[in-house]
Amino acid sequence: MNNIKILLAEDDNNLGVLLKNYLNAKNYDTTLVRTGTQAFDVFSDFIFDICIFDIMMPELDGISLAKAIRYLNSKIPIIFLTAKNQPEDIIEGFVSGADDYITKPFSMEELLYRIEAILRRTNNSKILIKNEPYSIGTFIFDPLTQMLSHEEKSIKLTTKESELLNLLYRHRNDMLERNHALKAIWIDDNYFNARSMDVYISKLRKYLNFDPVLKILNIHGRGYKLIC
Repeated sequence: MNNIKILLAEDDNNLGVLLKNYLNAKNYDTTLVRTGTQAFDVFSDFIFDICIFDIMMPELDGISLAKAIRYLNSKIPIIFLTAKNQPEDIIEGFVSGADDYITKPFSMEELLYRIEAILRRTNNSKILIKNEPYSIGTFIFDPLTQMLSHEEKSIKLTTKESELLNLLYRHRNDMLERNHALKAIWIDDNYFNARSMDVYISKLRKYLNFDPVLKILNIHGRGYKLIC
């Protein structure tokens, strides 16, 4: 786990479970509740890094919930999920304290990117950096020192290499979308940044060659997959 804790309030049971399972699979520790009052009670008792609230919920709607949450924690990032897409609805959402506003239907990948973008803006380094050394196959990677070690050999990675390796590892054995990685690390997915990322991918492949089990696969036109 990357220790990012998400409070998800969604009264649609099917969508709520789907989102919870998806976010958990992406290594987010996600707590699901189905009403605004439940969300407020849980938030009062536990610590979270980000909140995702449906706007139209029973007992306490998402707008009122966000305002109440802001009294407890003025800096907690909040994302609204809603079928309401009129300009006045969006404005009301941001005025009430939302950091982002996603209209239904939406893709899971879009939600994931928005979560990571918000956490980067709020300087929550847990989104890409684990605090302790961890194993990648037969390698040990220390994100704080940016050292990648294999037996007697150690390599000092650059910051971009470290962030990309962390992101690949978080999506290990699953596809990391190319545009998602570019926006998460380089902020902009323009041509020059894309070429730069290709260079870093090649370097990481070279470093990881010492473990024949580890592979960074190209998913043509879509992204990469770290097999470990």
